[in-house]
Amino acid sequence: MSRAHAPPYGRPVPDEGFENPRLVGLYDALTGERTDLVAYLDIMVELGARRVLDLGCGTGTFALMLAGRGIEAVGVDPAAGSLAVARAKPGAERVRWIHGDARALASGVPPVDVVTMTGNAAQAIVDPADWSATLAGVRAALRPGGCFVFETRDPAYRAWREWNRADSYAVTDVPGVGTVTTWCDLTGVISPVKWRSTGPMVPSTPVASRTVRSRPQARPRPIRRTRQAKSSSPARM
Repeated sequence: MSRAHAPPYGRPVPDEGFENPRLVGLYDALTGERTDLVAYLDIMVELGARRVLDLGCGTGTFALMLAGRGIEAVGVDPAAGSLAVARAKPGAERVRWIHGDARALASGVPPVDVVTMTGNAAQAIVDPADWSATLAGVRAALRPGGCFVFETRDPAYRAWREWNRADSYAVTDVPGVGTVTTWCDLTGVISPVKWRSTGPMVPSTPVASRTVRSRPQARPRPIRRTRQAKSSSPARM
């Protein structure tokens, strides 16, 4: 992956899959029902969160879920293409949308109770300096005693064994587009783990490449033992 399309936080250009209009337009349909966000919603309830900032909000699914539950939500993303999709969704007027990365959190955002990074958002920050800058931005956005909730893969599981055409091949009927075929090709397993998502998707549409990094050294502080979700890491700042 070239630096021009390196992970977005701290970088000037977001990944193609989150910026290119043709790819972004397929994102929600290909992602399907976001059952993974239920754990985040449960944590928000347990924390009693009233103001939440979703960093790397993408097409706005989680921010809109928060707003629909009466939580004041802010969605931040460096990809203008993803934010355009988010702003066009029903209820989008209830969310404050900010085009930018973690550096945008240092000013202009009133303190929030929780900052979230769902899915692969935190893992997409590969460079250690970018991760440090992200943590600084998160800290600046949180009220004293606020929480940062994100997730990371456990490399011991070796999930990349399933990132191949045989295990990931899927055909999806996307309204207004037609049949879309997708699969993953793994381009390398190093630290960080790298893989490339590829497929004939839509004619003349570029392939989306992505790099993620697991952080097994992270030591999340559970809110309470019965609440620690397998995929989410609440950490008080």
